Amino acid sequence: QVQLLESGGGLVQAGGSLRLSCAASGRTFGSYAMAWFRQAPGKERDIVAAITWTVGRPYYADSVKGRFTISRDGAKNTVYLQMNSLKLEDTAVYYCAADRDYSRSSSYAVGPLEYDYWGQGTQVTVSS
Repeated sequence: QVQLLESGGGLVQAGGSLRLSCAASGRTFGSYAMAWFRQAPGKERDIVAAITWTVGRPYYADSVKGRFTISRDGAKNTVYLQMNSLKLEDTAVYYCAADRDYSRSSSYAVGPLEYDYWGQGTQVTVSS
């Protein structure tokens, strides 16, 4: 079992920045892909970015390319999402997720059903 704990959400003005953290613990997850999803009220849960614990280029949704950066610190078992130039439409609950099957395909899954472990979520609210 893998436990994921997000932190760093909050209220920020449009144009501002936030950094989310996802601390992972539990069984060995070095081969997993890690991702950030977000879900706004009344909308589906969509992938924002994904990364592995080793080599490889991260994945970004088109809506956040150039503004968000996903990174990881293997020593701390933590994945980060640096969010810059925040927009009103970035308001959502942000979830950290882990895909244990990544090593089989070496390609990032983009659908939430393909991820096996989830954090509890952290609210990000962007105000005008």
